Amino acid sequence: MGDCYFYHLTQAPLEVTLRVLLEKSLQAGWRVAVRGRSDALLDRLDAQLWLQPEDGFLPHGRAGGTHDADQPVLLTTGDAANNPTCIVAVEGAAVTVEEIAEMARVMVLFDGHDDTALQTAREQWKTLTNGGAAAKYWSEASGRWEMKAEAGG
Repeated sequence: MGDCYFYHLTQAPLEVTLRVLLEKSLQAGWRVAVRGRSDALLDRLDAQLWLQPEDGFLPHGRAGGTHDADQPVLLTTGDAANNPTCIVAVEGAAVTVEEIAEMARVMVLFDGHDDTALQTAREQWKTLTNGGAAAKYWSEASGRWEMKAEAGG
């Protein structure tokens, strides 16, 4: 069974943290699905992953294309056609205990300045850990990432 890591974003914006985590995931040899709830956010992330940084490129695609299965990183609002070994949930997108069991890792990124996002993450934590998933809570409040809690498993 994989782990679910919750990332409480309070310092760096989603785009910056996502890029770092995606680069590390690809270095680990994982195929990744970035699951969001809206096309608007995924379009914004898609543009950022293409444009920043100027000296780098992170191979990815948006779901719905003819080459979805070939994408090392696929941005989607649903199931991913790229056979992922890692799911990154943003914008409160749902993940299940069963998905966590099948993946090398599941990551939930949430905005620490958004009360709705905080409440959604708390509910996800409770549901997933009560369902038997192992979860770790990471905070960057101190200026660097620190694991603050773990449960389940």
